[in-house]
Amino acid sequence: MLHSADSATAPRRPSLRFSRQELALVGVTAVWGATFLVVHLAVQHSGPLLFVGVRFLTAGLVSLVVFRRTLHGLTRRELAAGAAIGVTIFLGYGLQTVGLQTIPSSTSAFLTALYVPIVPLLQWAVFRRPPAPAALAGVALAFGGLVLLAGPGATGLTLSAGEVVTLVSTVAIAAEIVLIGRFAGTVDLGRVTVVQLLVGGGLSLAAVPVAGEAVPPFSWAWLLAAVGLGAASCLIQVTMNWAQQSVSPTRATVIYAGEPVWGGIVGRLAGDRLPGLAVAGAALIVAGVLVSELKPRPRERRGRWRGDRPAPGTAARPVGEPS
Repeated sequence: MLHSADSATAPRRPSLRFSRQELALVGVTAVWGATFLVVHLAVQHSGPLLFVGVRFLTAGLVSLVVFRRTLHGLTRRELAAGAAIGVTIFLGYGLQTVGLQTIPSSTSAFLTALYVPIVPLLQWAVFRRPPAPAALAGVALAFGGLVLLAGPGATGLTLSAGEVVTLVSTVAIAAEIVLIGRFAGTVDLGRVTVVQLLVGGGLSLAAVPVAGEAVPPFSWAWLLAAVGLGAASCLIQVTMNWAQQSVSPTRATVIYAGEPVWGGIVGRLAGDRLPGLAVAGAALIVAGVLVSELKPRPRERRGRWRGDRPAPGTAARPVGEPS
């Protein structure tokens, strides 16, 4: 506390120190970035749908234990909300994992970050809410980054099959965020989280025979990765909910924008080598994420309601994130 008149009127110097909560979010973001490589390696031993199914069923069972006391009050609206979000989890992370079979983890990390600028476009298409100028600027930057990251060919943008599948997955992830924002404040966080994770995992397992995906031989490589990521998803969510009680959405957004950067760093340590043009594209994508999210808001909401990402315009992520 300041006591003297001089100290009370002295200009405050910006602090470079991080609070415990901010350090916790930095740690969560670094873990998110690392999971792209973990999944990339795991799906070399397992089919993508089986891996996603085991991962999210594990997350659902952990959340079932965490929120068991509130489940008896589950309503039809919460069941419908959780089921709808679960479908987007199945599509988003299923397709993302399919892509990770054939593209480097660092490329997947930067492409996945495109879900942020896609959200305002999706809101515009579904709810007729025109995006703010900053959101459009973020979309333009992100698209320019995509062109450089993928590599412009003589006839325009050229993408591999894995990159196309990953891009489609970002639309599903963006839809997840829009749905979470649609139900935010009208449903119970714990109950919807349990439903969405179990639905996402269950649909993935049910799709295994439909997709003709062979059940792989037992391997600790994919099993431990799937179970570990599933359990970590819920633990990370609890950490985020605790930290964002005192960290503003704007500050958290800056921290979360580092996810693809961490993914690129971990991927490079593992041997990924993005060409210079792709690195410039990755930087533009991160810039697009920041520009689209860091805009003036009439008010900031503290905390998050959710499960695997947040109400649009907040810095939260849905349960089960990242890769």
